[in-house]
Amino acid sequence: MNQLGLNIPNSITLGRLLAAPLVIWLILGERYGTAFWVFVAAGVSDGLDGYIAKRFDMRTRLGALLDPIADKSLLVSVFVALGFEGRLPDWLVILVVFRDVMIIGGYMLIQVTAAARQFDPLYVSKINTAAQIALVAFVLARLGVGFGDGPATTVLVSAVAVTTVLSGGSYFVRWARILAGAEPVL
Repeated sequence: MNQLGLNIPNSITLGRLLAAPLVIWLILGERYGTAFWVFVAAGVSDGLDGYIAKRFDMRTRLGALLDPIADKSLLVSVFVALGFEGRLPDWLVILVVFRDVMIIGGYMLIQVTAAARQFDPLYVSKINTAAQIALVAFVLARLGVGFGDGPATTVLVSAVAVTTVLSGGSYFVRWARILAGAEPVL
């Protein structure tokens, strides 16, 4: 892995990072259909930058740091914007944002107190991210096309809430074990 470098995958990642304010602006302007397509394009770019980086051995330290920042910036900002617009329940937005702040804080705490360590996302966290993406995409598509609300929204909100709590709790337990010396630091 190269240490630094603004290559094609990193440029795509930066584009995704810059998509966050655009999607927020579109949501606040009630242009949900366009916001949906920008969100979808950002999602495609997430897979594309990773594929290019791995396939053509263009992985960099910058990319490893930028990718999760771009992902979380986009997802959290869209949750906040949809919550602000009254399109998602406030309690769910608070739960999602709190979990991400807790994960960032816990990661920083481990880096400072235990030892520098690279963490792979937990499986439940990947499920949580997928549920969050599905909920945002569904809400934006529903608002952009104008079809009615139904049980799908309730199911997706519940899935996001449950997986957010499970994911946040799992990270909390992991960090407590590391800090207590019960889990080795690699």
